[in-house]
Amino acid sequence: MTERKFKKEIRLSGSGGQGLITAGIILAKAAILDKAIVTQTQSYGPESRGGASRADVIISNSEFYFPEATKFDVLLTLTQEACDKYSVNLKDNGILIADNTFVKNIVLMDSEIYELPFTEIAQKKLGTELPANIMSLGFLVKITGVVSESSLKKAIKSSIKRRYVDLNLKAVKIGLKLAHNYIKED
Repeated sequence: MTERKFKKEIRLSGSGGQGLITAGIILAKAAILDKAIVTQTQSYGPESRGGASRADVIISNSEFYFPEATKFDVLLTLTQEACDKYSVNLKDNGILIADNTFVKNIVLMDSEIYELPFTEIAQKKLGTELPANIMSLGFLVKITGVVSESSLKKAIKSSIKRRYVDLNLKAVKIGLKLAHNYIKED
């Protein structure tokens, strides 16, 4: 029996300083650990903090020839501006994950929509909003299954400064649990 072809285009979006480029690199590393074929591209505005920011990751089990995401299977958005700008490129029946700490208005679409206050949860449970990117990435991984949880944790350990590894591992654990609870409710 031949393996079914698999290709997912994922965009992580928000503003500079939210760690989405780092989250994209971590997701790509996790996919590589899972032996997938991967590209990761990124873009951010002229301001390193507060400007628009995005990271695209394409994960596949077969070769593909265009390295940038154009029609997303999954869109993670941490700001209203990013949601407004990129949701038009989400495939029908795609998955939108929005941090409703900042994303208050989502256009009606034929997609699965998950709205959670990742930034508020990070502040409340971890004492800082900084790892909201990793928490939401954990949620994304659990909902979509695009990479294994073990590879995600290994990628975090190899990508984050040592003094922040424990904080980010706690954040990913919270994100995985939030998704697990969300799935159980369905």
